[in-house]
Amino acid sequence: MAQTLVDTGDEPTLRPHLGLWHLIAAGVGSTIGSGIFVITGTAAAQYAGPAISLSFLLAAAVCLCTAYCYGELAGLLPKSGGAYSYALASSGPLIGWTVGWCLVLEYLVACSTVAVGWSSYFVDLVASVGVPIPQWIAAAPINFDAAGHPVATGALFNLPAALIVGLVTALLVVGIKETNRANIAMVVIKVGVILLVVAFGAAYVRTAHFTPYIPENTGHYGEFGWSGVLRGSAVIFYAFLGFDGVSTSAQESRNPQRDIGWGIIGALAVCTILYVAMALVMTGMADYRTLNVANPVSVALAAAGGDLDWLRSLVNIGVVIGLASAILMGLYGQSRILYVMAQDRMVPPVFARISPRFRTPVHGTVIVGVACALIAGLFPIDILGELVSIGSLLAFAFVCWSVIVLRRRLPDAPRPFRVPLSPLLPVIGIFSTLYLMVSLPEDTWIRLLLWMALGTAFYLAYSRPRRRAEGLSA
Repeated sequence: MAQTLVDTGDEPTLRPHLGLWHLIAAGVGSTIGSGIFVITGTAAAQYAGPAISLSFLLAAAVCLCTAYCYGELAGLLPKSGGAYSYALASSGPLIGWTVGWCLVLEYLVACSTVAVGWSSYFVDLVASVGVPIPQWIAAAPINFDAAGHPVATGALFNLPAALIVGLVTALLVVGIKETNRANIAMVVIKVGVILLVVAFGAAYVRTAHFTPYIPENTGHYGEFGWSGVLRGSAVIFYAFLGFDGVSTSAQESRNPQRDIGWGIIGALAVCTILYVAMALVMTGMADYRTLNVANPVSVALAAAGGDLDWLRSLVNIGVVIGLASAILMGLYGQSRILYVMAQDRMVPPVFARISPRFRTPVHGTVIVGVACALIAGLFPIDILGELVSIGSLLAFAFVCWSVIVLRRRLPDAPRPFRVPLSPLLPVIGIFSTLYLMVSLPEDTWIRLLLWMALGTAFYLAYSRPRRRAEGLSA
């Protein structure tokens, strides 16, 4: 159960290359994406107002419970399937499949969401140097009105979003060492941009923008007030997704039993500090009602009246580069989860084929990249962000549950990293994630149920019969 690499006989395997600092950088790289650069503005304008910074703290507290659980499970079961592998080991194939299917929703749609955000900043950047990109090839062809009905936008396809996914997919095919080097460079740029915005934007913060800090509720749950803060936490919970992706690096980590847990918690700590600081500065510089756009950082800087125009251009360059690292690490995590699921006969074997030359799952990476590019080109960012949050929250609840179950089933198994105050902390994690799920809009639940129905049909028609045919539990 604790073997580091999956035995595949003479077949090529993943190459263990990553150390602790690589894992923290990978976690920061995959976590800091459109959540802070895009979703923050939407959540502030629609749900929490200036209290979006409080929403980040609440979401971080929920993530901390889950992060400890990931750390213990990664030491106990160092496989690249992450939450899927933990649920399979603790609760059997049906629950394992359910969590794996949720992770497909999390990683694939999260990467698509970041790509849409990247497209908005890229279009703004090239327009600032006199190269405008027509809206009809840089936006989603469909959107949804307040009643949830699809509305045509007049656009054909978000081409920039699809192209960045294609470029990142090509890099992933080449190898983990090259991917890691590119990610570290992009993380440095991305964190540098956030620090610049916080440092220079703080001088233009107007305290009037924080009054009231928690806007009065409109009479509907989730529209400002404390319920809005909670709904904001559920929506921007998406911003923290990625720290869990460190667990998918287990089979490419040199010491997964020790490093995965601390890599996850280290990445979460760095991201929380940066998120809260950025949210305070953004909502302090501009009226939160003006931030309901795909590039709220640019809007906040523009509120300085031209004094920070130099920083706005620099931010757009940094964000365009930095968001690419979130796409890079998200697609990396998705391909590794499907790699393990294919070994467990849950999905077609093409996802488990490792290239002898690159030592990466080339076919699965390309399939994931194409699917992500299509989603990014066709759907708007707000719909994608809410879908990612609810799927991830469900997976996180199962991760916390797995710790409780495996503590009872395998009490004497070595655990290099242990959850403190267990089972209290995992129980808090379960109930807090479920509460955030309940706080999400009703139409998000409908889309989740449709997604799970599709996944259940696939499991019954393909995964279960195939596992039975090979003598595995179904």
